[in-house]
Amino acid sequence: MKVYADNAATTAISEAALDTMNECLRDLYGNPSSVHGVGQEAARRLEGARSSVAALLGAEPREIYFTSGGTEADNWAIRAGALLGAQKNKKHIISSRFEHHAVLHTLRLWEKQGFEITLLDVHSDGLVRPEELAAAIRDDTALVSVIYANNEIGTIQPVEEIGGICRERGVLFHTDAVQAVGHLPIDVHAQFIDMLSLSAHKFHGPKGVGAFYCRKGIPLAVFMEGGAQERGKRAGTENVPSIIGMAEALKESCAHMREDNKKVEAMRDKLTAALTRIPRSRLNGHPDLRLPGIANFCFSGIEGEGLLLLLDQNGICASSGSACTSGSLDPSHVLLAIGIPHEEAHGSLRLSLSALNTPEEVDHIISVLPGIIEKLRGMSPVWQRLEQGAK
Repeated sequence: MKVYADNAATTAISEAALDTMNECLRDLYGNPSSVHGVGQEAARRLEGARSSVAALLGAEPREIYFTSGGTEADNWAIRAGALLGAQKNKKHIISSRFEHHAVLHTLRLWEKQGFEITLLDVHSDGLVRPEELAAAIRDDTALVSVIYANNEIGTIQPVEEIGGICRERGVLFHTDAVQAVGHLPIDVHAQFIDMLSLSAHKFHGPKGVGAFYCRKGIPLAVFMEGGAQERGKRAGTENVPSIIGMAEALKESCAHMREDNKKVEAMRDKLTAALTRIPRSRLNGHPDLRLPGIANFCFSGIEGEGLLLLLDQNGICASSGSACTSGSLDPSHVLLAIGIPHEEAHGSLRLSLSALNTPEEVDHIISVLPGIIEKLRGMSPVWQRLEQGAK
C-alpha cells in the first residue's frame, strides 16, 4: 500500500484545478496586459480569480496581489512593514521563535539594516501568549509577524486576539497563513489582519503561485520593477493558468472545508491515539489547537532520517519537519523552540493528512510504525542507555 502522509509539504493538485488549468493553457494564451480581445479575455479571467480569492478571505479584490508563492509573499510583507516603519523612525519588529524560515531569514536581513528583532517564546504547547506580545510592543514597533498555523507541529495561534492588540496599538500585523488557508475559515477584516501570505500548493492547487493580501490604505512599496502588472507593485507577466487553478482549488477547499476537516480530524485522532501508546513517544504542540491533519511526534532513542527511510520502504511518505530544511542535519528549530531537547528533536516525525487519505491508509501506518521504531531502537546505543535509566 502506498500512503502519502506529507501534505504539509505539498498536496496533490485537485482534478477541478487541473481541468481549469489545462483549459487555460490550451485556450487562454493571451497576455492580460494586451489590449486586443485575446489578451483582454485573459485579463477578465485573471480579475475573476482575484475576486474569488479575495471573497474567500473576506477581502476586496484590490487587496490581493498574486505572487510566486508563500515565500515571496512573506518577504514582501516584511519588506513593506520595515520600509513603512523606517519612514517613521520605527525600526522594531516582533515575530516568534518558530516562524517559517521565509520569515526568520528575511528578518535576519532587516536586522543587518539596523532593525531590532524580538522573537516571542512559543512555550511547550507551541502557542504565542497575547499578553507577552502586548508587553513586547514598543513605541518604535513597526510590524508584528506571527504564523497563523505552524507548518511542523500544526498549532493554531490566537490570530484574532493578536490582530486586535496590534490594531489597538497602531502596529501592522502580518500572518504567514500558508498552512491555514483552505483548511481554516479566515476573515482578514474580522481578524484584524493587515497582511497575509498564502501558497496554492498547500490546498491542492499548483506549485509556484500564491497571493499576498495587503489591507487597503497601507502604502505598499513596489516589490519588483519592470512593468505595470499587479497595479504597478509586482512586475512580470502574470501566470494566468496557475492563478486561475489556485482560485479554483481554494474555492473547492473552502466549499468542502467542514466535511473534509471532520474526516481528517478523525483519522489524525486515531493515528495520535495509537502512536502515543508507543513507549517514550511525545506528541508535539497543543493537543487540540492544531490543524486537522498534522500530527508531529518525537520518539526517544532514534534518528528521524532512518525512520523516514524505513517508512518509505513500507510505502509511507512522511517527513521530519519542514520540506524547506530537508537537507539540514540540524534538529528542527520549531521543536527546539518549544523546549524539546536537542537529542530528542532528532527523532521527530511529521505525519500530515488530507481528505484524499483513507482510514485504511492510517491503519497501515499504525501497523507498520511501531515495528520500525522497535527495530531502530534495537540498533541504537542511545536507546540502550535510556533503557538502563539514563536521562
